[in-house]
Amino acid sequence: MRRTRLARAGVAALLMIGSWTAAGTLPASANEAPDSPPSASSTDSAPASAGLVRAMQRDFGLSRAGAEARLAAERAATALAPEARRTAGSAYGGAWFDAGSGKLTVAVTPDADASAVRALRDSGARVRTVEHSARQLDAVKSRIDRLDAPAGVSSWSVDPAANTVVVNVVGGKRADNDVRRFVDRARAAGPVTVRTVPAAARTFAAGTVGGDPYYTGNVRCSIGFSVHGGFVTAGHCGGAGAGVRGWDGSHIGNFQGSSFPGDDYAWVNVGSGWWTVPVVLGWGTVPDRLVRGSAEAPVGASICRSGSTTRWHCGTVLAKNETVNYSQGAVHQMTKTSVCAEPGDSGGAFISGDQAQGVTSGGWGNCSGGGETWFQPVNEILDRYGLTLHTA
Repeated sequence: MRRTRLARAGVAALLMIGSWTAAGTLPASANEAPDSPPSASSTDSAPASAGLVRAMQRDFGLSRAGAEARLAAERAATALAPEARRTAGSAYGGAWFDAGSGKLTVAVTPDADASAVRALRDSGARVRTVEHSARQLDAVKSRIDRLDAPAGVSSWSVDPAANTVVVNVVGGKRADNDVRRFVDRARAAGPVTVRTVPAAARTFAAGTVGGDPYYTGNVRCSIGFSVHGGFVTAGHCGGAGAGVRGWDGSHIGNFQGSSFPGDDYAWVNVGSGWWTVPVVLGWGTVPDRLVRGSAEAPVGASICRSGSTTRWHCGTVLAKNETVNYSQGAVHQMTKTSVCAEPGDSGGAFISGDQAQGVTSGGWGNCSGGGETWFQPVNEILDRYGLTLHTA
């Protein structure tokens, strides 16, 4: 790697933004992320930087004090969520961050133990009684995962606040015979709500654009998060064994593991003068973000994405464990966000505060008119390949 750009390229090497030459729509599948403790607690995070607060003000329409208060409340909710699930036990119906109250809401079924409900409230969580447990809804989604989805079905996931499985159908396709048959079979599996989305899911792909890309064959991507010995990225960027070249054409390493479709993750080893650093680029919108852990943000929490095409944008977590129906095949265990993205952003880093969340997979829309984007959770990638996140 040329030494004239060591500092910039070393930092930029953290960002993985993909560009697949044949963009399309896939179905998605991935294994459920474990409940093991994250590598660093969000409550240990350093105070939010001025740049991050400004981004929150811009993207959420908040005052400075409002942005700081929301970030603090989200850190508390993120730390509370795993313990809340353990406390609720078999009565657990899901959890989400409520921006209005600034608290984690925990759903429980009517048979929840009274002492558990008291403990949840004493912890600062709000408690809502729902009909179906998270285990029941997950079972319904698993049955739907076994169905063959037509192109008119974009995705499906459990919505804990609605206490149902939501099936997203592309606008104008609800009357399609194949879509109607799929929806009928999905409803037979359990509680299902059908919603309409503007467009089908697709992986984000483009020709070479700005940033610090890496190349493998006819694919251009960028780095997501550094791990000890390499970096993680999206699986659609390259197959196992494929060589990786840097922005200057020099050899970086090879794909050591890759899965797509079914999953959308991969990792690349780093050598030949390249190295890893625990940073996500802020592209001048915010200061470059140090990565301090991978505590999983709850549904409803704010989240930001860094990508080489549209750079830094923020939104909220909309759903987890969503199956996305791309044209290349289904990908499971995805997290859906309201963050926009465009061709060339594929593989970019999703981060909440200083906690790594995942790598960009695909979505619909753009950053002019809005859209939704999915990412593959980083903890699943680390567990799958036995990797350790490089943290500050």
